[in-house]
Amino acid sequence: ATERASTAKSACRTCKKRSSSKICDSSTKKEELRQTMKDYQGYFIDLDGTTYKGKERIPAAGRFIKRLQEAGKEVLFVTNNSTRTPDFVAENLRKNHDINVTAENVYTTAIATADYLRSIAPAKSKIYVIGESGLKLALEKRGFILTDDQPEYVVVGLDTSVTYEKLEKAVLLIRSGAKFIGTNADSNLPNERGMVPGAGSIVKLIEYATQTKPVMIGKPEAIIMKMALERVQLPKEKVIMVGDNYHTDIEAAINVGMDSLLVYTGLSRPEEVIKEKIQPTYKVNNLDEWKI
Repeated sequence: ATERASTAKSACRTCKKRSSSKICDSSTKKEELRQTMKDYQGYFIDLDGTTYKGKERIPAAGRFIKRLQEAGKEVLFVTNNSTRTPDFVAENLRKNHDINVTAENVYTTAIATADYLRSIAPAKSKIYVIGESGLKLALEKRGFILTDDQPEYVVVGLDTSVTYEKLEKAVLLIRSGAKFIGTNADSNLPNERGMVPGAGSIVKLIEYATQTKPVMIGKPEAIIMKMALERVQLPKEKVIMVGDNYHTDIEAAINVGMDSLLVYTGLSRPEEVIKEKIQPTYKVNNLDEWKI
C-alpha cells in the first residue's frame, strides 16, 4: 500500500500499531492515504531501477506509464545518462519494454546540460567535451562549437573511450580559465561485470587535478529539474518525481522543492530510507500501488 511520508511513524487508527519502515495494510489506512494524494499533472520518471532493471522489465512500471498516458498526464523520463540520445532511449523503451513513448518523453543530462549552457552562454560559444555521442549531439543542436581551441567551457560526461590525453587537455583548459561543467556525479554504473566507473568518477579526477569544483547538472542537483520543468511548462507543485534511488531521484526533488514518489524496485531499501532526515512525499513497494 502507498505510504505517505508524514505517516511513517504514526499510529494507524484501525490496527493501533506503530509503523516505521513497514507499511500498514488496513483498508482504512489505504483509503486515508489515497485521499492525501495530489492530482499531479506531470510525472518525471527515472529509468533504471524504476522503469526497468537493465534488460529486465518491471511489469508494474509499464502498467503505471500506460495508466498515466490514458489519464492524459505529462510523462517525462529524467535520466542521468548522457551517452544516449532521446531517440535511442525511446526506441529501447518501445522495443524492449513495451512502453510506447517518443524522444519528446525523454530528458537526459546531455539535453539538460545543453539547455543550461544555452541559458547562460552566448550563441556559438566554444566547448571542449569529454563525452559520447548523446552529449556531443545535444550541444551541437543548441549551436555550440565543439573544439579544443580556447573554449569557454569544458563539459565532462561519461566517456567509455576516455584517454589520458583527453583528461590532460581538459585539466589544462580549466586551469587556463575555461568554466568546468559536469553532467552528473554518479560514481558507478551497474553492468553485467559489476559496478563500473560512472561519469562522476571522471569528473572527480578532473576536479582533483584542477582544484576546481564543477557546476553539476544531473540528479540530485536542482538544475536538471528546473530545466525539465521548463520543458513541460508546468509549475513544480503540479509535478512529482518518481524514482528508486533516494540519493539521486528523491534528493533532486527535495532540492527543487518538488513532491516525490520512491518505489522500492531498485536501489534504495526501506530500512535505509527511514533513517533519512527528509522523507520522500510517498513510498510504494511497486508502481501498481499508485492511484492516478
